[in-house]
Amino acid sequence: MNGDPTPTPTSPLIAHAPRAILLINAANPAVAGLAGAAGSCSSVPMWVVRRGQLCRALWASQAPAASSRPRSAEPGSLPGPRCWSCGIPLPDRGGLPRFCPACQALQPPESQPDLFRLMGCNHSFNINVQQLQQRFRSLQRSLHPDYFSQRPQKERDFSEQHSSLVNRAYQTLLSPLRRGLYLLELNGVELAKGTDSDIDVEFLKEIMEINETLAEPNNEAKIEEIESFIAVKREELTKDVSKAFERVLCFISDDLQEAKKLLAKMKYFENLEDKVKSKKNPS
Repeated sequence: MNGDPTPTPTSPLIAHAPRAILLINAANPAVAGLAGAAGSCSSVPMWVVRRGQLCRALWASQAPAASSRPRSAEPGSLPGPRCWSCGIPLPDRGGLPRFCPACQALQPPESQPDLFRLMGCNHSFNINVQQLQQRFRSLQRSLHPDYFSQRPQKERDFSEQHSSLVNRAYQTLLSPLRRGLYLLELNGVELAKGTDSDIDVEFLKEIMEINETLAEPNNEAKIEEIESFIAVKREELTKDVSKAFERVLCFISDDLQEAKKLLAKMKYFENLEDKVKSKKNPS
């Protein structure tokens, strides 16, 4: 694909692939972009190859030779996943979409995948949105159900599940509010539902006044003013949330409560924004 970036050693899968593999069979988009699966919100190279060939090449340097026997499981350990189609043990890919290295069958997604890892991002509030969008397009090209129309029904179902999961991951990480809430969730912190105990009284009074203004009839001028105010406040809160998570990440603080309070306020402004949109464009 013209204009695609050259793969760099920062992508572990690309770094281990033989160079010649990256140039073969540019014909089928079914697995385009899986080469960058382990990147860190980095631009994903759009190498387009026959489905399964790149996957086999990428795993060749990590999987044991075909003649070697698989290691026996540690006492008391659970057996690793096996391909649903041919039954061979599968190498661990840490929640990333994977194809069987033997029969190239698409495997089911994990029940609780790490959305940051799936989208090639670090576990951080600050992400590169453009690279997230590139990663999203790459995965959707690789996993879209249209490319599995001639495959068994089970594999088509897995493709739909992967595609839905990628959509959810993209929408979660694209939104500053949802991204922040997901980071809290990963750290065992959730916003309390049905309570305003963490929100200061002055803030709640401000939100109430805005709601009352939105309820007034014939207030187009005020709605425009409120819309601008909401945009400014959401930008300010996004910056404050970013700083709160940075302090935790840099071990300056181990308290996620500040981020939690700021995200609760951000949620109020998102609700106000939805009300403004409904007011401007009534159904």
